[in-house]
Amino acid sequence: MKKILLVVLLALLPFSLNAESKLDQILSSGELKVGTTGDWDPMAMKDPATNKYKGFDIDVMQELAKDMGVKITFVPTEWKTIVSGITAGRYDISTSVTKTPKRAEVAGFTDSYYKYGTVPLVLKKNLKKYSTWKSLNNKDVTIATTLGTSQEEKAKEFFPLSKLQSVESPARDFQEVLAGRADGNITSSTEANKLVVKYPQLAIVPDGEKNPAFLAMMVSKNDQVWNDYVNEWIKSKKSSGFFNKLLAKYNLKSL
Repeated sequence: MKKILLVVLLALLPFSLNAESKLDQILSSGELKVGTTGDWDPMAMKDPATNKYKGFDIDVMQELAKDMGVKITFVPTEWKTIVSGITAGRYDISTSVTKTPKRAEVAGFTDSYYKYGTVPLVLKKNLKKYSTWKSLNNKDVTIATTLGTSQEEKAKEFFPLSKLQSVESPARDFQEVLAGRADGNITSSTEANKLVVKYPQLAIVPDGEKNPAFLAMMVSKNDQVWNDYVNEWIKSKKSSGFFNKLLAKYNLKSL
């Protein structure tokens, strides 16, 4: 079945394969290299006990490799280097990231298959004090972000009056809030819903989501053949119901 799907997808491409295409290299080597930070619950998480990856995006990538008939190798990266990993060719594709103008200057993006909103997190005991986005935009407030994330860029827009504090992986912004070194942080609504369960001390500011963002995989900006192939695969998998089943598995909202 996977060979039939591969043939069909290749036939749909308006370009011929060439030596410069990642698609050609992947099929020749029999290996798909995927860059991932492994710290975004429930999209891609690395289990420190087993060093194995799990999550929504991990299932997506494993399905892509299966349909291509190749093995998969996950390449560890960080948010501050995930883009440079693509441009340097350290991996063929990344697990999903938010498409931002800055990233799109140097990297290519596939079609999207999931969207989320952005929400602030604060300590539950401080929820009355910080009950709105506006209450966090204050010169006496410190907002933590993780270096290299789209939230780091957005925090400057959302909180121009606040003190912005970037932390570097493997540290995470929400840990600064838990430790009392920051008053709040912003993250995807997807991750926030997981964090408030794992850490009951945290709470989502009940002021609504902002910045609806679409997730996509990153690929080389100049490799249209590989990009088109993955886009056709995403289209095929949407039609087959694969993504809907995966969204249900991880209790995520559909597009």
